[in-house]
Amino acid sequence: MTTSTAPLVALQSPQKVSLEEVNAALNKIWSSELAAGEEDAIAGAVRASTFSLIVYEPSETQQLLATLGYYTGPIDGIDGPRTKAAIQAAQQFLGLTVNGRHSPELLVTLREQLAMSRSQQPGRDAAAYALDAGGAGVADEVASQNPCRIIALCPISESTGGVTAQVSAYCPVQKHSSGNLVCCEYITLTGTDAELAQVCGFIQSLLIGELPKFLWWKAIPDLQNDLFRKLAQACNCVIVDSSSFDDANTALVNIHNLHQEGINIADLNWRRLSAWQELTAEAFDPPSRRAALQEMDRFVLDYEAGNAAQAFLYLGWIASRLKWRPTEHHCEGGDYDLRRIRFVNEAQRSIEAELAAVPVADPGEVVGDLIDLKLTSTNSEADCCTIICSETRGCMRLEAGGGAQSCRVQHVSSLADQSREGLIGQQLQRWSRDLLFEESLALAVQIMQQSA
Repeated sequence: MTTSTAPLVALQSPQKVSLEEVNAALNKIWSSELAAGEEDAIAGAVRASTFSLIVYEPSETQQLLATLGYYTGPIDGIDGPRTKAAIQAAQQFLGLTVNGRHSPELLVTLREQLAMSRSQQPGRDAAAYALDAGGAGVADEVASQNPCRIIALCPISESTGGVTAQVSAYCPVQKHSSGNLVCCEYITLTGTDAELAQVCGFIQSLLIGELPKFLWWKAIPDLQNDLFRKLAQACNCVIVDSSSFDDANTALVNIHNLHQEGINIADLNWRRLSAWQELTAEAFDPPSRRAALQEMDRFVLDYEAGNAAQAFLYLGWIASRLKWRPTEHHCEGGDYDLRRIRFVNEAQRSIEAELAAVPVADPGEVVGDLIDLKLTSTNSEADCCTIICSETRGCMRLEAGGGAQSCRVQHVSSLADQSREGLIGQQLQRWSRDLLFEESLALAVQIMQQSA
């Protein structure tokens, strides 16, 4: 279900300023002189004072969309409906598959189009774009629900002479609203990674006082990265999404190591497992089935090929709850990239688990989503057989009929709030450590490190 929220309207269009002018430019936006003197100023707009969010955005896609005229929203690294609509407009004009998704092909094509517009036809508008009007009716979850100060860090590969800055402010406007509008401030800083690291002290000075501070790091977190280390230590919570990383193993190990260093880090991918965890727990709520948990010794889990993070996090969760200790981990490969893991429980009973990466013709927006799982026992008298399937994919390899007639079968419904945009909005409401996540992740890392 799509939730319609207020469109974002620019109180101040993006304005290029020097680093020394950033604070003065922000103050000018909120000055009474601007509110009274600008014809298109929004009456009753007030400055956000809830929290600060730093977004490290290594992808150039949103910047290129804005430069070429497809996108009119703030450069904030947040892939909301306006960004999706802009991508769709660009894909349609450029003759690419129209799906509203980021891709290496899109990025290369946008770079080529920008180079062409600058060198070969400098005075020509590329097209009469639909812009991002298709997404303007549904505002970004973060901006509309969590007004704050957003500092977007946009690293580039080649230096242009130092870090450049841009400031703007956007407000979610309701048709029949009364009273003040609480608006987001946007500060966009562009430069090479080394240049951004050199001005890290300045970036930290932009964080608002004693209010909560978040860092959304859209790359594999690494304490060897000077910029990441300094910003992570300055923030209450670091947010990542392990589904977006090519190397899920390295990402999960790095996240675990950060916990060991005392850094509070949240993984949006962990939040996507909540429905699977709830249905698993519900299946064993009846006292008769709860007793059968100790008889469960066979575990099969299928996930969409491309990223194993969700699969390992779920396996780490259930193993930590049932006190399974990993003893072996074999990678068999093949069409399903099969992994077989052996555990022992407190009673020294052996448990065998199988993880399978299932190729899908039309992958979803989240790489590596769970597809189905089966929990059972070699003891035919044990009442523990449980099958949980994705409502979207169904049980692609597990048969719910035949030999599974005695199993409890449940389906996980698709949830709109499982998108990256919705999850980041939820995560910004909490900044305390998630001990269950940390315990599950620690065991997931132990499982990975058992690999032969």
